[in-house]
Amino acid sequence: MNAPPSTVPPAGASIQVRDLNYCFGRGELRKQVLFDISLDLHPGQIVIMTGPSGSGKTTLLTLIGALRSATEGNLKVLGQELVGLGDRQLVEIRRNIGFIFQAHNLFESLTAAQNVEMAVELTGNLRGKRQRAVDMLSRLGLAERADYKPAALSGGQKQRVAIARALVNQPQLILADEPTAALDKQSGRDVVTLMQHLAQEKGCTILMVTHDNRILDVADRIINLVDGRLESDESPQQFADSHAPTALDQKMFIM
Repeated sequence: MNAPPSTVPPAGASIQVRDLNYCFGRGELRKQVLFDISLDLHPGQIVIMTGPSGSGKTTLLTLIGALRSATEGNLKVLGQELVGLGDRQLVEIRRNIGFIFQAHNLFESLTAAQNVEMAVELTGNLRGKRQRAVDMLSRLGLAERADYKPAALSGGQKQRVAIARALVNQPQLILADEPTAALDKQSGRDVVTLMQHLAQEKGCTILMVTHDNRILDVADRIINLVDGRLESDESPQQFADSHAPTALDQKMFIM
């Protein structure tokens, strides 16, 4: 078995995006969904991406995660330029990334622990995989559900298993699409606290798409996409100030 690629983060930015464009379809059906996106994300940062539905957030997330092939502009992830890479090379890039999707995407025939163990197996280091999986599930409050299959778990528990699977290898990059949408307040807070630990202690870069205003405070930056364009890149305080209701808004709400 070949050794897994190095997970040592590159010097400088973990993600570098320059003049990135992306289109769906061809010919008359061609529709551009991302326009001239440029941004840098650095080790240890938690960045939240917001914006209306259909603004291109998930598309950008999947391009950064090497789940789609970028063709226009430059996109460097963990030191590797993704534009122009073939499918096999993109698979190697994905081994260094932890993904959390809105749909938990668990294997129904496997237990919670076995689903998490699958992520460990991708690294080629099988030593202690069961214990590593159980330890991560325990940190997310699922110690007693480790041997349950997804059919016996609630929606929130399934999502926490998916999160455990993404975090178990302590990847240098985590990409999350609405990670707390199915979780109650305390479970959501536990998840983002664990992510904060990975960012602060392990230098992990975290990019999250979310509409969950309860977790905006964990972000170092909040970037806002509107109609496929990067509209703003702010600190949480700047974001809160710019989105605070005006006196007129409050008056109209009361009326």
